[in-house]
Amino acid sequence: MFFKKYGDIVVGVFFMALSAAIMIGAQLLPKSKVMEIGPDFMPMCIGAVSFILAALLTFLNVKNMKLRIAEIDPASIPDCDYKRVLLSIILVLIYVFILQPVGFLISTLVYLMAQMIVLSPDDKRTKADIIKLAVLNVVFTLVVFFLFRYGFKIVLPAGIFTINL
Repeated sequence: MFFKKYGDIVVGVFFMALSAAIMIGAQLLPKSKVMEIGPDFMPMCIGAVSFILAALLTFLNVKNMKLRIAEIDPASIPDCDYKRVLLSIILVLIYVFILQPVGFLISTLVYLMAQMIVLSPDDKRTKADIIKLAVLNVVFTLVVFFLFRYGFKIVLPAGIFTINL
């Protein structure tokens, strides 16, 4: 019951600490001598955005604590779907290990499609919904690839297929 009442506050504080650690770790990375944007750029951006969102989550939950506790009905909170959580963890681990040898494009396309299918509700797994997810997957992956390649001038792992785009 503790986590049902104070879960968002605990998660917010945890992610604020994690974001601060990411930003500190990013500052320890060596500066780039070739480009203005170094290896610390993305971790700093992710850390700053995560910290702000976690602080906002914590602040809003502390502010509305009495209202939230009165609204919580233990029977209305669904149980955790451990199967989907475990599958998601396995997918992330597989993605991390195949990213370098297989390459960003292929591994990301496969990972995101599998992750979207695992996390989609059972009633949203029709052919039309899968096609929508596949289109979203391809568009997102290509946007990220070209943003990093030409916007940030950061080359993502090519893997088994060398693509000169």
